[in-house]
Amino acid sequence: MRRDIFQAIADPTRRAIITLIALQAMTPNAIADNFHTTRQAVSKHLRILTECELVKQKQEGREIYYSLEVEKMKEIDIWVDQFRKIWETRFNQLDQVLATIKKQKK
Repeated sequence: MRRDIFQAIADPTRRAIITLIALQAMTPNAIADNFHTTRQAVSKHLRILTECELVKQKQEGREIYYSLEVEKMKEIDIWVDQFRKIWETRFNQLDQVLATIKKQKK
């Protein structure tokens, strides 16, 4: 089942995993060491992130390393960018209103 990337990043643990592996590829055990949860729970989160292609696996000997799929993260950035433009416009308008109020008080 292909999962939606936004469902995947909705979970705080999965966002924390993304943050961890953005710095360096890690094994499931190394990732699990950063959480107060079981290795099995971390594996489930990794499976979801893998299914939506936010992380990729690389086999090195007997270990599997998980790393961030940067290109897939761009999908999130593109979606957020449309709102970023709206927020910037509104903040600029607010700045203008506040500047006008400040001038009127003087």
